[in-house]
Amino acid sequence: MTSRTDRSIPELFSDAFAQLAKLIGNEFALARAELSEKAAQAGKAAAMMGAGAVIMIPALVMLLFAAAAGLMHAGISDPLAYLIAGGGAAIVSLGLIAVGINRLSGDAMKPTVTIKEIERDKAAAREMVR
Repeated sequence: MTSRTDRSIPELFSDAFAQLAKLIGNEFALARAELSEKAAQAGKAAAMMGAGAVIMIPALVMLLFAAAAGLMHAGISDPLAYLIAGGGAAIVSLGLIAVGINRLSGDAMKPTVTIKEIERDKAAAREMVR
């Protein structure tokens, strides 16, 4: 085995490129793992939103009927009471949809750890070539 001081320039470049290839392979493995984690997170978020929607539908119908009945009891006409109750429900549902979409946005799903590692690797590769 040769010592580090006895190595030729082609050997040094060969070692540097071998290390760079291994580093790139490791980065791909990290990216796969992180994207898999993000996909699982998206799946869980979608499942929770779906389950919440299914459970909420009958409860929401009953609450809307109760709200409309309360408004009718207060003297508001039937159609206007139903319109007010339905409009309030629509506003709440739009807010929930916006939160769900925000959690699935590109920024939330971006593989930030992989991106940071690649940036560090690029800097290290630049230093190795110098």
